[in-house]
Amino acid sequence: MTPVIEAHDLSRSFGKGTTEVLAVTQVSLRIGAGELLMLMGPSGSGKTTLLAMLGCILKPSSGRIRVLGKEVSALSSRALARLRGETIGFVFQGFNLLSALTAWENVALVGDFLKMRPGNIRSRAVEMLKKIGLGHRIHHLPADLSAGEKQRVAFARALLNSPRILLADEPTANLDADNRDMVVGLLRQAVEEQNVSVIIATHDERIQRVADRIVRMEDGQLTDDRKHPPSGPIGARIAQMDP
Repeated sequence: MTPVIEAHDLSRSFGKGTTEVLAVTQVSLRIGAGELLMLMGPSGSGKTTLLAMLGCILKPSSGRIRVLGKEVSALSSRALARLRGETIGFVFQGFNLLSALTAWENVALVGDFLKMRPGNIRSRAVEMLKKIGLGHRIHHLPADLSAGEKQRVAFARALLNSPRILLADEPTANLDADNRDMVVGLLRQAVEEQNVSVIIATHDERIQRVADRIVRMEDGQLTDDRKHPPSGPIGARIAQMDP
C-alpha cells in the first residue's frame, strides 16, 4: 500500500535533566491508504504522544514524519496548519464540543477554518449528521446529547472536510457497548467507503475486530506489529439509525 504517513525513528521527551521523561523512543511506522491501524497498549505507553506526532500536533524531539509525501519539518507554521486542516480529521476521547454551539454548528467549525462557503458549510454539516443518524438532533446543544451522540457529532466534524487521514484517541472510552459498536462501525465504514486511513489509539481489546493491523506499544516503544483482518459484523446498527 502507498503510505500516507511515514514515521522514521520518532522520539519525544518531556522535561529536562533529572525530570526528563521519554514518552516515545525511536518509533518507525508506515500507514497505508485505506488502512485501519489500531495502536494498542496500556495507559502511559506513549500511544497518545505518538498519535499527536503523527497528526502533526506535536513536534518530535527527534526523527522525521512525512504526510502524503511531504516532509513535515520542512513546512512553515501556516503550511502545517493547512495540511492538518485539509488532510487530517481528529476524534478525541473528550469530544471537544463547544457547549454554546448546536450539533451542526460544532460540525461546521472545520468548514469555517478552511474558509468554505457558508451555505456549503451548513448543508455539508447537516448532511453529515443525517448520515450518522443525528438528523433529529442538529439543533441540540451538547448538554442535551448523550455521550454516544456527542461522539458521533465529533465524528461528523472530523469527516466534514473529507480528510485522507482520521486519528481517534480512545474514541470509545466513555461509551456503553451499543455506542462503542456504533462508533467503531462508523470508523470502519470511513475506511471501506471513503478509503480513509484510520489510526485508533486505544487500550480497549474489545474493538480490535475492526482493525486491518494492530500495533502494540509499551514504555514508549513498539513491541508488536501484525496484520489483523477485520472480522464479524461491523457497524450493523448504522443502517437502522434515523436518516
